[in-house]
Amino acid sequence: MKLGRKQVVAALAGVGILLTSVLLAPAYAVPSYPTAAEVAAAKASVQEKQKMVERIEGILETIRIEADALEVVALQKNEEYNQAVEAVAQMSAKVDGLQSKVELAATEAEDAKIQLAQIVGKMYRDQASGNTTLELFFNPGNAEDLLYQLTMQDMLAQRTGAIYEAAIDKQTQAKSLAEELSSAKEELQGFEVEAEKIFAEAKAAADAVIAKVKESERQRANMMSQLATLKDTADDVERQRIEGLEAERRQNLVKSAPTAPELYSVAEPDWSKVETAISFANEQLGERYVLGGSGPNVWDCSGITMKAYSAAGVYIGWHSATAQYNVLASAKRLVPFQDVQRGDLIWWSKETAFSGDKYHVAIYLGDGMMLEAPNPARTVRIVPVRYGEIWPYAGRPTA
Repeated sequence: MKLGRKQVVAALAGVGILLTSVLLAPAYAVPSYPTAAEVAAAKASVQEKQKMVERIEGILETIRIEADALEVVALQKNEEYNQAVEAVAQMSAKVDGLQSKVELAATEAEDAKIQLAQIVGKMYRDQASGNTTLELFFNPGNAEDLLYQLTMQDMLAQRTGAIYEAAIDKQTQAKSLAEELSSAKEELQGFEVEAEKIFAEAKAAADAVIAKVKESERQRANMMSQLATLKDTADDVERQRIEGLEAERRQNLVKSAPTAPELYSVAEPDWSKVETAISFANEQLGERYVLGGSGPNVWDCSGITMKAYSAAGVYIGWHSATAQYNVLASAKRLVPFQDVQRGDLIWWSKETAFSGDKYHVAIYLGDGMMLEAPNPARTVRIVPVRYGEIWPYAGRPTA
């Protein structure tokens, strides 16, 4: 079923959580999960216990790697969808503007045709009343009046010609605008179809992430319990240890923050506005990530940054990580990452081009921490900055 223009834009809020295998790339073999009996048997031998620990930790790592890869896919598809929605909105505005122009041009063309018809009719009636040239020949005494009539007729003819040309021009313009409107409507329909296609892809990617994380969390809970049994520790202690190792591993993919040359001078932040934006974002901590979410209680990455700075009276661009980057870049508010300050926006990208797409955006909080709406599997949170694929420039909305 084809979504209407408004439905396409609104459909984001209804993303469900369903299992899909459409975008499970890169693919991994399903791990062979240990049974409770195998764990119990391994515990009887120190050597076998160590092998089982390594096996379980390897499975956890495999699941983590796949989930991380899917998170990036979901974020990229979400960004593509946000851009497609904006393309639909811009083309809709163009169609609406052309519709008004077509209606005005049609009215003007019709008015010109009526005026032309009135003048031609008057000329016809005037000519039917007598031949001014012959009357001048036979009645030279009336020369002054008759010559005046000839002059007026010539002027009238010229005016009629001008009105005729104007009428033709207006009809041509009306036809041209009508053709442009028809073409724009077809283009809009294509944009809407493309937006629906990207929405389906984005939803599939989001569903794949959620399904994978749900699967991994079920298995993680079981395997962490098994690890705790093997090590004679508490389940919660083992969970914290595994999560700490995973966080450290992610952060160490790139050893240090990027550096970049200064592009231009950027003013210090407006700290009052920065704190207003961060306060708004802090109020959303723990709320769900939903594809295309921009509040009041569901968010995606660019939705929460947009609304946070909107709360401070600052426009950072529409609902898109790439658009927000482009707005701040156009306003010359980009600073090298090594100069990032509290409240600055930071982005992630798989591209190297300066104007390339950015698939994720977050608010830098200072001391290496950030606030983000991360992905479909997580809620709004504060975490350490991840340097892998981070863009080397931050944006300063309040400069």
